[in-house]
Amino acid sequence: MKSRFGKIIKRVLLALLLVVAILLVVFWDLVSYGVRQGYGQLNIVWNARPVEEFMADPSFPDSLKARLRLIDEVRKYAIDSLGLKDTENYKTLYDQKGKEVMWVVLAAEPFKLKPKEWKFPVIGSVPYKGFFNQKLAFNLKKELEGEGYDVIVRNPGGWSTLGWFTDPILSKMLSRSEGDLANLIIHEMSHATIFVKDSVDFNENLATFIGDRGAEKFLIYKYGRDSKEYTTYIDEDKDYLKYVDHMLRGAHLLDSLYSGMHESDPLEKKKEIKQAAIQKIIDNLDTLSLALTKNPSQRFKDKLPNNAYFMNFRQYQSKQNIFGEEWSTVFHGDLRAYILHLSEKYPFL
Repeated sequence: MKSRFGKIIKRVLLALLLVVAILLVVFWDLVSYGVRQGYGQLNIVWNARPVEEFMADPSFPDSLKARLRLIDEVRKYAIDSLGLKDTENYKTLYDQKGKEVMWVVLAAEPFKLKPKEWKFPVIGSVPYKGFFNQKLAFNLKKELEGEGYDVIVRNPGGWSTLGWFTDPILSKMLSRSEGDLANLIIHEMSHATIFVKDSVDFNENLATFIGDRGAEKFLIYKYGRDSKEYTTYIDEDKDYLKYVDHMLRGAHLLDSLYSGMHESDPLEKKKEIKQAAIQKIIDNLDTLSLALTKNPSQRFKDKLPNNAYFMNFRQYQSKQNIFGEEWSTVFHGDLRAYILHLSEKYPFL
C-alpha cells in the first residue's frame, strides 16, 4: 500500500515538474526579465542607506541635507493632508554616483499613434518596458526599430514598485527644485495609493494630476503664495502646460494624417509626409509664449521626435482636463476628498 502511494506521489511530483519545465520554456522571456528586474531593484534597495546616516554624516553637504528634510516634509504632507498611503518609501537614499540607474523603452507603430504593449502578471498590459541595464534597453530599442516601430528610451526621475519593495530616494532627485521634487515624490506616492490594472494611461495621468496639484498645495503650505519657490514652480508649470498642449495638438494632427494613409501608399512617400508634419509641429513650438524658454524647437535641431515621443504625452497628460473638471466641480478643489473618492472607487490592483 505504501509502495503504491509512494508511486502516486512520485508521478504527481514528476507531472508538476514537467508542467513547471514547460511553463519556463514557454514564458522564459518573461521569467528571465522578471528575475533581472527583481535583481536590479533589490540591488538598489539593498545598497540604499537610511536617511538618518546621511543626516549624521558631517561630510554630506548641508544643501543636500536640506533636500532630504524637504522630502520628509513632502512625504508627511502627502500622507496627512492629501491622504496618500503611508509606506516605508523614501526613508532611505541610494547614491547613484552621478549615473543613471533605469532606462524605459517606449515604442509606437510607425503610422499610427498606437503603443507597443507588454503583458505582466498582476499589473497587466503596459506600454513600456523598464530596465536596470542600459545595454539591454538599447538592445530592445534596436530590435523594435528593426521591426519597424518608432522607439524612444528615457530615464525616469523615479519609479514606484507598487509596494513590492521599499522605494528609496535616488541621489539625482536632490538636484531638483523644491516644486519639481515635491511633484515627483507625490506622483510616485500616488501610484502606491491608486493603481488600476491594465490602465496605464489612467494611472499615469492621475499620478501626474495629483503630483501637479499636490505639489502646488504643498508649496503654498510651506512657503506661501508670494514665495520664490511657489512662483517659480507656477511659472515652470505654465510653460510646461503650453508645451504639453502643443504636443497633444500635434498628436491629434498626426492621428488625422495617419488615418488618411492607406496600406497601398508607397512607404517612402508616407515617411516623407510624416517627417514634414512632425517638422511643422516642431517649428511651431517657437510661436509659444514661454516665460522661461526661448526657441524651444532647438532641442530637436539634431533629431526630430517620433510617434513614441507623442504617445508619451498622451500617457501622462491627455486626461488632465477630465480630472481637473471633476476635482473642481464635484469636489470643489478638495484634493484630499478627491483622492479618497478615487481610492474607494478603484481598489488598489
